[in-house]
Amino acid sequence: MTPTAKLTAKQTTAQNESDHHAHGGLNQDLEVLLRAMPDRRQLLRMMGLAAVAPATLMACNAAEDTTTTTISAATTSSTTATGTTTTTTTSGSCSAIPSETAGPYPGDGTNGPNALTLSGIVRSNIKGSLTTSTQAAGVPLTINLKLVNTSCADLAGYAVYLWHCDQNGNYSMYSSSVVNENYLRGVQVADAGGNVSFTTIFPGCYSGRYPHVHFEVYPSLAQATSGNSDVKTSQFTFTDSVFSAIYASSGYSASAGNLSGTSLSRDNVFSDGAGLQVAATSGSVSGGYKASLQVAV
Repeated sequence: MTPTAKLTAKQTTAQNESDHHAHGGLNQDLEVLLRAMPDRRQLLRMMGLAAVAPATLMACNAAEDTTTTTISAATTSSTTATGTTTTTTTSGSCSAIPSETAGPYPGDGTNGPNALTLSGIVRSNIKGSLTTSTQAAGVPLTINLKLVNTSCADLAGYAVYLWHCDQNGNYSMYSSSVVNENYLRGVQVADAGGNVSFTTIFPGCYSGRYPHVHFEVYPSLAQATSGNSDVKTSQFTFTDSVFSAIYASSGYSASAGNLSGTSLSRDNVFSDGAGLQVAATSGSVSGGYKASLQVAV
């Protein structure tokens, strides 16, 4: 995927996000680019290439960087650093997750700011900024992604760049109030079982979009730093059941109202089918949440 395609893949969605976060000249430039280019995902669907199979949501894995997971047929075995092994039966599809827009705030160097070149960007805990002492506030969230190909083979060594807005709906490096921050952005390299894990906070809901997380998948860490050789750019969201509790908690006052104005079926990204893009989510406001998703590319 070229940098231009990544910026323009979903013009309606990127426009909505850009309308919510005005940034002067950069915002205006993005609007011109987005209006000029076609809707890539709709074209793919017309060509019969969009994925339509139902989702497989992988089970939550409490371990982070110390967990190795292997999948064989319908059995998943996880071994932690303590030597404890658990086996979970899973089933479902390895259909490719749909490609989505990176939006106007990717921070991958394709439209200005580039988090991928920052020292320390390869990290599991993305709650803090790398160049300031700021820590993003919000309900704790651990995101576990398992990377596989469409034959269900683990993609060891692949890299994931993941980013999302803060609890107020602002994107670091872009939104005026946090333009000098670079929190809630990070890169992880998949282990032998194709697993990556991020420690973060639950993103807020801003006007015009359903709550979501952006990510790009690269064949290697070295390629991730270039920002233009990803094999998949997509987004995922969470189960409806978690929103009411999280958005009633401190710091998310605007999110509940914004969520009431949208839905999964009306969202510009997820409205054409989000079966492969809803992470299995569990937990509590006091103890934090865990979200897990199998991502086939």
